Amino acid sequence: MDNPEKLHPTVLDTGAEQLGKVYARALISAADRVKAADQVVDELGSFVDDALRSNPALAAALASPRISEEEKCRVIDRLLGGKAHPVLVNFLKVMGRRGRLGYVAAVRDAADSLRDEMLGRMIAEVRTAVPLGDDLRASVIKKIGGSTGKEIRLVEVVDPDLVGGMVIRLGDTIFDGSVSNQISKLARQVKSGFSRELVEKFSTFSSG
Repeated sequence: MDNPEKLHPTVLDTGAEQLGKVYARALISAADRVKAADQVVDELGSFVDDALRSNPALAAALASPRISEEEKCRVIDRLLGGKAHPVLVNFLKVMGRRGRLGYVAAVRDAADSLRDEMLGRMIAEVRTAVPLGDDLRASVIKKIGGSTGKEIRLVEVVDPDLVGGMVIRLGDTIFDGSVSNQISKLARQVKSGFSRELVEKFSTFSSG
């Protein structure tokens, strides 16, 4: 039985992750056929963030088995009809008819990852005490892209507990430039998968 908690799958919820990947592949395949994959994936992200996570009652209703499939489809039409790409609208209706809307956040996460993989993009999570400004955001993307040789998609996390600076995560590798954990500790934090050359390049970036 689906439940609203499925809107926030954890890394341990392999069932949600696997289901998310199956649906994400279907969504991207359908969107690619009409050359709208980026638009559809972006709109799915907006739907999860702006409509569901900001409105727990709506999320619970769409995930509830007590709400009819027809009513869920009508809700999707009211929310997205004429606003989102038809591929996304139809896709969400299919999920609704199959009682899978409680997994839509897992689909969103999988779709982001699959699209990034297809385009050769690297995900960089940047954690700062305050939100990044436009100039700093552009600088971070440029520096990371220059060091890795890849297109970068930045995921920004505001963490008020940071004393200062920023913490950058690339895959399993963490580059910590915060005041509370200086760059001198970087070597002990780096895990497998990145060369010493990349670490040295990021030492300059993180210490700045």
